[in-house]
Amino acid sequence: MKKLSQKLRGLKKTTKVDFATYLGVILAFLIVSLLRDQGFLSRSLTGMLVPICCYIVMAVSLNLTVGVLGELSLGHAGFMSVGAFSGVIAAQSLQASIPFAPARLAVALIVGAAFAALAGVIVGVPVLRLRGDYLAIVTLAFGEIIKELINCLLVGYDKRGLHIAFNLSGNLTINDIGMAPDGMAIIKGAQGATGTATISSFTAGFVLIMITLVIVLNLIRSRSGRAILALRDNRIAAESVGINVTKYKLMAFVTSAALAGAAGALYGLNYSNMAASKFDFNTSILVLVYVVLGGLGNIWGSIIAAAVLYILPEALRQFADYRMLVYAIVLILIMLATNNPTIQGFFGSLREKLGRPKAGQRKGGQAQ
Repeated sequence: MKKLSQKLRGLKKTTKVDFATYLGVILAFLIVSLLRDQGFLSRSLTGMLVPICCYIVMAVSLNLTVGVLGELSLGHAGFMSVGAFSGVIAAQSLQASIPFAPARLAVALIVGAAFAALAGVIVGVPVLRLRGDYLAIVTLAFGEIIKELINCLLVGYDKRGLHIAFNLSGNLTINDIGMAPDGMAIIKGAQGATGTATISSFTAGFVLIMITLVIVLNLIRSRSGRAILALRDNRIAAESVGINVTKYKLMAFVTSAALAGAAGALYGLNYSNMAASKFDFNTSILVLVYVVLGGLGNIWGSIIAAAVLYILPEALRQFADYRMLVYAIVLILIMLATNNPTIQGFFGSLREKLGRPKAGQRKGGQAQ
């Protein structure tokens, strides 16, 4: 036990923070699962567990772009929608081939992440040459373009495979894509995905959060992560020492997009019906609010902000028509509190007191 405590004290501060993050998420999952199994959670709150997991992944992944890379992206909902609809298509078309739902869900998450990563590459290569407001505007446009393309998408599945068509003229229906009579309609244009088998679960959401944390935290602590942080702090200085700007910016952007796609696939398979309008500009702004209120570059903050702020409107439902007004006031108060120097100084001094070694523990246990 003594050797274990010595090893723990010998760990880097960042490693301790990372382990604390993993442990905190695991404890939260166990506590919430216990409360749910014992019937302490309401039906509405139980139904929010999977979406909360999705938005936590979205917030952590966007923090990689906004907080760690330092670039403002307003099209994160677009990557989520790519993952959602590609994941739904994969899961629905593989029902006969993979009858085991968890395995089918895993495949759908991988497919969603892969297609979102591909979209991230297509968008990132030309867009990441821009900076600041220009980058934000172009990513916003990307999100809206994706939404409109999905509104024109018709997808069905039968024994011959997938049937896909784009209803750009507005005259096609799901019956015009050459599908057999016993085929299954998956996406019906503006109606979105209908009749989807809901196979998402809170456990799958927890696993996805843990995978996201492992990927993001290990990337940040790696050599590539330090290069990304250098680009955020001073791009000119980073270029002067030979850091490839395009490579590392694209690495962070595509990783963020892939994780958003996996979250979208989990989200899409949690509902039997889903329209592209769900992934609009407001969704991107909502996720950005989670990131900003949690703290730029603060992974713990993104997790807590996403969970609390997603539940808050439901908790304020008793205020009926005034709940969104109360929600907005709470957001303003949180922002003022988190940016108050007095409050920041208080918590900083508290962390120093908690982290300061005792007199008997200094220099290998020798009292000073």
